[in-house]
Amino acid sequence: MTSSYSRMQENEQIPLRSSSVAHTATLFRGAFWGSRLQSLREQTLPAIYQQMQQDGHFTAFREDWYAGMRPIPYVFWESDISKWIEAASYSLATDPDAQLEALVDEAIAFLLTLQQPDGYLNLWFTQVEPEQRWTNLRDYHELYCAGHLIEAAVAHFQATGKRVLLDAVCRYADYIDATFGVEEGKRRGYCGHEEIELALIKLYHATNEDRYLYLSQYFIEERGQHPPHYFDVEAEQRGELSVDFWASTYEYNQSHVPVREQHEMVGHAVRAMYLFSAVADLAREMNDESLYKTCEEIWHHLNSKRLYITGGSGSSEGNEGFTADYDLPNSSAYAETCAAIGLVMWSQRLLQLDADHRYADVLEQALYNGVLSGISHDGTSFFYVNPLESHGTHHRQPWYKCACCPPNIARLLLSLGSYLYGVTDSAILVHLYAQCTSTLSVGPRQVILHQQTNYPWDGEVRFEIELDEPAEFELYLRIPGWCPHAYLTLAGKNVPFEVRKGYAHITRTWQTGDILMLSMEMPVERIYPHPAIRENVGNIALRSGPLLYCLESCDNPLPLHQICVPASAIFEKRFVSDLLGGITVLSGAVQALETSDWANTLYRTTPPVSIPYTLTAIPYYAWDQREPGAMRVWVRAST
Repeated sequence: MTSSYSRMQENEQIPLRSSSVAHTATLFRGAFWGSRLQSLREQTLPAIYQQMQQDGHFTAFREDWYAGMRPIPYVFWESDISKWIEAASYSLATDPDAQLEALVDEAIAFLLTLQQPDGYLNLWFTQVEPEQRWTNLRDYHELYCAGHLIEAAVAHFQATGKRVLLDAVCRYADYIDATFGVEEGKRRGYCGHEEIELALIKLYHATNEDRYLYLSQYFIEERGQHPPHYFDVEAEQRGELSVDFWASTYEYNQSHVPVREQHEMVGHAVRAMYLFSAVADLAREMNDESLYKTCEEIWHHLNSKRLYITGGSGSSEGNEGFTADYDLPNSSAYAETCAAIGLVMWSQRLLQLDADHRYADVLEQALYNGVLSGISHDGTSFFYVNPLESHGTHHRQPWYKCACCPPNIARLLLSLGSYLYGVTDSAILVHLYAQCTSTLSVGPRQVILHQQTNYPWDGEVRFEIELDEPAEFELYLRIPGWCPHAYLTLAGKNVPFEVRKGYAHITRTWQTGDILMLSMEMPVERIYPHPAIRENVGNIALRSGPLLYCLESCDNPLPLHQICVPASAIFEKRFVSDLLGGITVLSGAVQALETSDWANTLYRTTPPVSIPYTLTAIPYYAWDQREPGAMRVWVRAST
């Protein structure tokens, strides 16, 4: 037992499984997340709805549609509507809004006009190409769109109690269940873009209908089974050669081998994140150790060889995904916002299977960097791609033709309350820190837990507990991997605790008014890249707490590649309340390469001279919100 913690005090423990908490259990007010969630409700949701109206999401699919008619829809446009409904439903659950609810009802009414007598519910394959239903699962997103419809329906039902969309998607899921499977007369197919697998498990929980769980299991287990490979079979039925698949390999959609035989993170990044989120869900539901081990192995491969320091995933635009180990370019990084969202989802599910700080650390890394960079502070413009270096030409946009990211980031952040905690019959596990009040159930007991903190700007967190009567339960507080030392005090006195997989563990009889203080050191750290990441050799990145920092030319008016950080450099942190909604800025005395003595010389035999320079860095998530210009995460290091 100890009253303080250092990184050396790590002990292996058996897995501790926990359940997630509904997002409605937590209310954010003020501080870092409160203002952002308010902006999402007041600015982002209306802006997305307006963009969908303007580009034809609700009007492009008409019975008289013909090839070439504008606006030209995407085959998966309805998934944007579904994600918006889901996000709006999360908002309605915590902050009722009659006007927003009316818009949701209108969107649902529009979707339901498309449902067919057999239960089928899809825009494109009803209005545009009805004869092509189920003919190209590899490319055409039918089941992906169904998955997002299901997630929207569950969220809407849970928020409002209305069954209109839930009943419709149950009819659709019943039709899908009657269509796909290993039984005689069914199609042995699965979607090229995974999503429905995790959605069906949500539907199972919302309805207690076992068939939906088993249908998800079928889609996961059937994936990649061959010979023959299902995508080859359907290609031949369309009169195409399977060898003509544009992506060349079924690694692209993680169907190259069965899921249980996969060992590396490959292919399209978003598809992979959604697939393995579902695999983790299924491992939990079926208590399937093999599936859990598959998830764990692939998650470790991603984090040790193919993940950006921002929590971004996918280095290549060509496949919107992964290439080779350590291939992590900066200016051409793809790192789609949706992939970072998927990593948050997947890491949370693994965290429920085993309360290990590594999963929560990566969840937090992706959330504060790879996800939050995807939306502007005012909530009305978005990044689809998140590079780690820019020459001044990469900017957020109010909308995209392929607009998957804006409603996706809205639905994740508006459900953020479900990511902070886990619970068991005897314990509360605190995974993330934020100023909030949460009502949690620990067995038969109700615990109200208040967090007061300036996190992520500092590592001080004050917990206040409210109970109807004194109660004994366990409290697990994550000590992040970036924290070198942490301390706990109760009523001003040191509290002894054990460390279990990076969580400070305390068991005691708690009572109303108990105030527990967690103090986590949050230094500015230099992060060094693996030597095999060729673009970053000789460079460092700066991090404080969960936040990665970057340099922008509007703060550093010289070519950013000329800045060098010596080993002796010391960085100061300064909170600037009127900058980008309030951020902590880093500054430090470094060196810059002098160019004035080079005149017209391109090469010479003497090294360049360095001059003193004061570096300024801001959180990566906040870049590209002032004057356009260059940005850089990795900075040259010098001795």
